[in-house]
Amino acid sequence: MNDEWSECNKAMQNQIKKRDTYPIGIETLFDLRNRLMHTMLSFSDELRREDFNTLPFVNADGNHNATIAWTLWHVFRIEDIVAHTLIQGDEQIFFADDYQRRINTPIITTGNELEKQQLIAFSEQLNLKELYSYGLEVKESTEKIIRALPFDALKRKIGNDRKACLKSLNVVSKSKDVIWLIDYWCGKDIRGLIQMPFSRHWIMHTEASLRIKNKIRP
Repeated sequence: MNDEWSECNKAMQNQIKKRDTYPIGIETLFDLRNRLMHTMLSFSDELRREDFNTLPFVNADGNHNATIAWTLWHVFRIEDIVAHTLIQGDEQIFFADDYQRRINTPIITTGNELEKQQLIAFSEQLNLKELYSYGLEVKESTEKIIRALPFDALKRKIGNDRKACLKSLNVVSKSKDVIWLIDYWCGKDIRGLIQMPFSRHWIMHTEASLRIKNKIRP
């Protein structure tokens, strides 16, 4: 893991555990996310469109066994689902702002179910400008939700009603290799969700994308 990002993430995790350092922890989180988003945005300047569809580690075991376009989709989609359906209990940005049409995506899921040639074909279809627009809008809305959360809300678990709502939306594949995500998210409290989909998940996949980029354009 990138040392700078890792240290920032560790500091944030410690800060949000205590009431008196919680506000500082939220600012640390947002600083980390700004750095990671800056890196993700830089790909649009440094890579050709076809590079986003490339799968250079096709048989690898890890997050780098993907395309950069898919990775961006996956990170933004998961955050939208968790922030709005599970935490806030309102409509996802994806549906509210017609992003399925705008991004030109054939799926509404997290994309975990796609493999190899499916990843490439999926990536080729996406409107990257709209995908980035989606990501920026999701990031802003998530941070608005988090900023409004009082410290005591971090201990709150995801209720069965929101879990049922998530299942009804069909935004997580029913594949046995993917469906576990629902129980995984719903088994966490709000603090746990901040620590994974909203921070560490970003780090893991941004680092994977850098590895892909460096393989394509050493």
